[in-house]
Order: sequence, then C-alpha cells, then structure tokens
Amino acid sequence: MSDGTVQYQTIVVKIGSSSLTSDEGGLNRSKIVFFAAELARLHRQGFQLLLVTSGAVAAGFREIGYAARPKNVHEKQASAAVGQALLMQAYNEAFAAHGIGVGQILLTRSDFSNRKRIHNATMTIEELLKHRILPIINENDTVAVDELSLKFGDNDALSALVANLVKAKQLIIITDTDGLYTEDPRKNADAKRIERVLEINEEMIRIAGGSGSSVGTGGMRSKIEAARIAMRGGVPVFVGRVLEDGDLELAASNTGKGTYFDTSQHNLPMKKQWLGFHSMPLGHIMVDAGAENALVDGGRSLLPAGVTEVEGDFHPGDVVEVINNQRQIIGRGVVNYTIWQLKAVAGLSTEEVQKRIEVPRIEVIHRDEWITLSVHK
Repeated sequence: MSDGTVQYQTIVVKIGSSSLTSDEGGLNRSKIVFFAAELARLHRQGFQLLLVTSGAVAAGFREIGYAARPKNVHEKQASAAVGQALLMQAYNEAFAAHGIGVGQILLTRSDFSNRKRIHNATMTIEELLKHRILPIINENDTVAVDELSLKFGDNDALSALVANLVKAKQLIIITDTDGLYTEDPRKNADAKRIERVLEINEEMIRIAGGSGSSVGTGGMRSKIEAARIAMRGGVPVFVGRVLEDGDLELAASNTGKGTYFDTSQHNLPMKKQWLGFHSMPLGHIMVDAGAENALVDGGRSLLPAGVTEVEGDFHPGDVVEVINNQRQIIGRGVVNYTIWQLKAVAGLSTEEVQKRIEVPRIEVIHRDEWITLSVHK
C-alpha cells in the first residue's frame, strides 16, 4: 500500500463456499451475519480489512432453478451472475448492522497479468480502505474461463495474491477443518494437527493431498498452495476454523484453531509479484546444480554455462520458468535470448558464447529480473 502505516495493520480474510451456504445450496444468512460480526470486531480495533469471498455460484443456482450445483461452464456463469447480487446484498445488510460500508471488486487471472489493470485495482482498494469501507473481493465467475485453468480454485490463490498486493499483516483462510494434519483425520484417529509451519516442502504437499485426490481438489492442497504464494510475498497465513464468537480475533492474535504458516521473507515489490505470480511463462530453462545454487542462494544472474535444456517459444523480454535437474520449478525471470540462441550456446562459457552469437547482454536472466519460487528456500 502507498501509506506505510497501513500495511502493518491490514488483514485479508478468505471465506469459502462451504462456510457460507447451506447443505442444500443457497446462502445461509445466519452464517453471513456471524462472519460479519467477527470481521466487525477486528474493524473496531482499527484493522484495515479485506474480505475475499466465494459463494456466488452456490448462492445463485437454486434461484435460477437448477436442482443441483451445475457442472457446465455457462450454467455456472449464469448462477454466478444471479448469486453475486444475492451475495453482496446479504453482506451489505449484515455489515450495515455494524455501521460498516462495503464495496465490491471482481477480479480474474487476466487482471493480475495486466500491470495497468492490477495497479488500478490496487488504487481502488486503497481508496476504499482510506474511507474505512470494507472491500469484498470475488472472482468474476461470469467471465472466468474454466477450461484454460485460469480460475483461482475456490479463491484460495486469489486471497494470497490479494494479500501480497496490499502487503497484508496476515492472511486468514477460513475452512471447515481446524488446520493441517499429519494424515487425514477422517481416516486416521492418530493424525496430529500441525500447529506451525516454517517452510512448505514436498512432504507438506503430500500431506495436503495430491492434486488428483478427493482431499486435495479444492481442499487443503489449494490452501497450502495459497499459503506458499503468500509466504513468498512476506505474508504469514492462518488456515483453520472460525465457528464461535471471538474465533476470528483469536486467529488474528496467533491463538486460533488451526495451523499457522510463518515466513521470514519480506514483502515483494509489485514488479517481483507480477513476475512471480501473474506473468505467463513462455518456456522452461533447465539448469545444473551450480546454476541453481547461484540463482537461489547466491543472488547471482543465470549464465549460459549453467543451462542444460531449453523448451518453449520465447524471445528477449519474455518470462520463462527455470527448473532444476529434478524438473522442480525454482523461479521465474525475464529472458535476454531467443530460444534458438539459447539452444545454440547452452552449457558454453561466456567467451564461447560471444564468439558464436550476438546478444545485448550475456546473462540469460539478470538477477534484477529474477524471483526465486522454490518451496525449499
């Protein structure tokens, strides 16, 4: 945020569809009233609050006349068009009871990919917060495209991107389980809750459930991925339950019913946020162990000598993902070579490169145009 005093007291709260709707579908007004009261408690304490909400499709499909939550894209988008109005009406009434005004902001992945659009969204958020209006943010489901994997996944990723955008003090993701467990507690009575996470590694991803599992799809896996994004942006995360009066205040004060994800990272500048989380990579560059260490630990640029394989179709100025020899993504950067140039000189010394091709700068990716994304660092 532009006001240095705001960023240390901004909290982003994300509430999913299951926490807002009834078992039969449709909005559960009593739940919305409850969450509004919980947020109002923090609002009175002086926090700047942003609410990232799901629930538009769930709120609208019965109103249209569908017997069950639709699966076809156009039916879900129609449900969202109806449901979004119902959702905002419910929030407006619930927060008005506490003297809090609300404003609606609808975003898609492409908004984050476009630097000008996301800058405008940030300015709108700042203006609302300045006037103590609570921004309510949702994905624009009526235009988001399911098939291209551009959706946010029950808004978990959206909440993390918003938290990074406003340099939040904390991201609170409200879910129907009280945090991350060592195993699925529904299947293993000996499963233990993980109170605090200092880093997200492959084991943590496994515990959360693979992307193809019933546990992971739209469940804890997506929340772990959201936590990873927020942590890389310097924002600590709470994932857990808010069921009783005062639970949200407990979550914000480090004593909540869930799992805390801590981070030692600093808030990222907007340029690095765009590079790491919003840009569209046009290729992959595989590097050897020495180049990986230089990029991740040494704060150095990537030189052709460290490149082992190249894939994609990119030109100077495009964004590429860099992977290690285990094909794990370690980061992204702006490339200075065309793909054919890089294929021609991969693995060669700087002296050999200069003999073979002409490039504006020798670095494949300059350290100023790089962001580390490895879950291990």
